[in-house]
Amino acid sequence: MKRLIGYFAYDPMRRPGFMVSSLPVVFLLAYLVTILVTEGADAISERSHLVLLAAGCMALVLAFFCRCLGRRGLNVGLRRSARQILPAVPMLVFIATVSTTWMLSGVVPVLIDYGLSFLNPTLFLVITCVVCSLISVLTGSSWSTIATIGIAFMGIGTVMGYNPAWIAGAIISGAYFGDKVSPLSDTTVVASSACGVDLFRHIRYLMLTAIPSMVLALIVFLIAGFFYSFGSEAESREITERLGAIFNLTPWVLVIPAVTVTLILLRVPTIITLAAGSLMGTIGVFVFQPGVVDMIAGAEGVSDLGGYLSLTLGFLWHETTFATGSELLDSLISTGGILGMISTIELVLCAMFFGTAMIGTGMLATITRTITRSLRRRFSIVAATVGSGLFLNACTADQYLSIIIGGNMYRDAYRRSGMEARLLSRTLEDSVSVTSVLIPWNSCGVTQSAVLGVNTLAYLPYCVFNYLSPLMSLLMAFTGFKIRQTVMRPAQKTALENTPKVMAETV
Repeated sequence: MKRLIGYFAYDPMRRPGFMVSSLPVVFLLAYLVTILVTEGADAISERSHLVLLAAGCMALVLAFFCRCLGRRGLNVGLRRSARQILPAVPMLVFIATVSTTWMLSGVVPVLIDYGLSFLNPTLFLVITCVVCSLISVLTGSSWSTIATIGIAFMGIGTVMGYNPAWIAGAIISGAYFGDKVSPLSDTTVVASSACGVDLFRHIRYLMLTAIPSMVLALIVFLIAGFFYSFGSEAESREITERLGAIFNLTPWVLVIPAVTVTLILLRVPTIITLAAGSLMGTIGVFVFQPGVVDMIAGAEGVSDLGGYLSLTLGFLWHETTFATGSELLDSLISTGGILGMISTIELVLCAMFFGTAMIGTGMLATITRTITRSLRRRFSIVAATVGSGLFLNACTADQYLSIIIGGNMYRDAYRRSGMEARLLSRTLEDSVSVTSVLIPWNSCGVTQSAVLGVNTLAYLPYCVFNYLSPLMSLLMAFTGFKIRQTVMRPAQKTALENTPKVMAETV
């Protein structure tokens, strides 16, 4: 028995091979594709938790049999995954409370009422995309944009008769474009600093791929608007009347989003901004919507401070439903509370476990070393960077970690080929920042799917900007447009080739 245990003892010099390292990822993707084909996109969100846990356990078991499972590596993997992903958990809780209180306080119903009155249905998708991009540029946060104004646009577009997937695609396209080109964006700062590029130089170079992608996305949304069939004015009027029967549609409730947007523009930390938005929304429920309070409280009513506190905790935590006589409106104004976000939080934690296993066992390092080892030509390096961005988003489930790892992976390859560091930073943004929201178990995909109420794989085909960005990067690399290439001196090349390989540590 001791001999058997000794055979499987951890060997710090061993690293899992490429084939072994690829097995958990292949299992994960193959299983999810099987679910998609056999049961549909909705089943993905229900099964992703178990699949991620199973793939993570597979990585640990394979590493154990390969004698690569060490405490130090797992500690490193856990710290890196947890540092990037765990902050998303309280944000998800506050996003749930913002969604609940902004609906019950009348903010979203008022915005729906105004949107139906003033927005041109044909131009709705274009307007949605442009407004979300402008707000995201000013705030530097796609998450805040989607969790606030994005929810209102979902309600307006749904009542107009648009497919929710189209609306979500326009919202996400605009929000991620703004996030990508904003100097206030965390991902933009991380991408430029990870590659050693000046922030504004990085943004100017980024515009070469971002602007064409955004223009094409707006053209697609414009064409979709012209060919879409909308509900009649009578139907919209009926929805507005039903909203007015439940909510007090006063413009004073817009003070709540106005103060929240002001906090965002002042660069108040996102978690504090969302908490403030939730608090103002909760107060707004009692100030502006006494009828809704009576409806939630029921026949027993509320008479003391304890009753108000219990009622508040109840609608923040539990689901709140309405019976308006319209199935569409019922689904639109009902809220899920914090309990409705629990499955999303579970998925984020399962994704963190999978990322910990892949990083801690050294499997991610093995895969990345194998990919980058033989890259020499411009297009192959950029294509590998784009592919690795998607792969890292799937493995780490976090865009920040993927950007940092990608920068470490390809920095030497770009230098060896005489390509500028700003090309690397731009390619990472095009392939990591904007595609994270397209992966069902990535923290971005999980969050936006929960906030907008649309399955990730359902809105994926309509996030035109998000999947055009990596394609635009490949096109620019293929044509060589605005890509400067220098020839390294022999001494520089020799020094670079002799640099110790530390990929396992950096990844």
